[in-house]
Amino acid sequence: MAPPITIKFHGQLNDFLSEQQQGTVLEVEYKNTRSVKDLIESIGIPHTEIDIVIRNKESISLTQLVRPGDSIEVYPACTSPDTPGPGLKILHCQPESLADTRFVLDVHLGKLAAYLRMLGFDSLYRNDYEDTTLAEISAQENRILLTCDRRLLMRKQVSYGYFVRHRKPQQQLSEIMARYRLYKKVRPFSRCMRCNGVTHKVSKRSIEANLLAGTKKYYNEFYQCESCNKIYWQGSHYQNMERLIEKWSIDQYK
Repeated sequence: MAPPITIKFHGQLNDFLSEQQQGTVLEVEYKNTRSVKDLIESIGIPHTEIDIVIRNKESISLTQLVRPGDSIEVYPACTSPDTPGPGLKILHCQPESLADTRFVLDVHLGKLAAYLRMLGFDSLYRNDYEDTTLAEISAQENRILLTCDRRLLMRKQVSYGYFVRHRKPQQQLSEIMARYRLYKKVRPFSRCMRCNGVTHKVSKRSIEANLLAGTKKYYNEFYQCESCNKIYWQGSHYQNMERLIEKWSIDQYK
């Protein structure tokens, strides 16, 4: 019988393991020829979450074949204090960062999509997107696929993707802001929360007929979506957003 493969996952990759497996060295039976990617995903961890793979003290790509007796350590794409030691020539498995951070979100993340749009990030979302469509959009448009479905991230055509850990929308937003370092890229009112269209500033006079009496009385600056014509102003939702941004700015330096 071929000797087993030993594998250890570091940092946030432990989120995908059972409590008993976290932080331990796992033994996997060597059965047949397969890639490192296939081995890792058989354990339940999507390739989009992986940045560095060390096999027998050598940094390798996800396409390398596993061998009997291999000792493998796997490090996450997210910044982590738990990283390989010095002296290794590191090969990164993650693709180069996108110049323009854009997202496509699965059907479970509608509120997160609205929050991202609120902060000015191009975020495609529909509640009837199928998994095949989501993967195709991510691949064809170079969009980061945000999902709560790890199997969706395992599709071969998905290069940019992230498994959203939290379940509450505001926590999800904080998670994505930190993961992709978006704090300095926030552009409020540049995207429509409803349709993701581009918004622009409009004069009060041009949209006055569409305003409620209270809005007309107390607000003077307005923005309108070029796609669906929805109107925005700096009401309570804007003030809540400002408080959130201030909180994130403080949290990132703690």
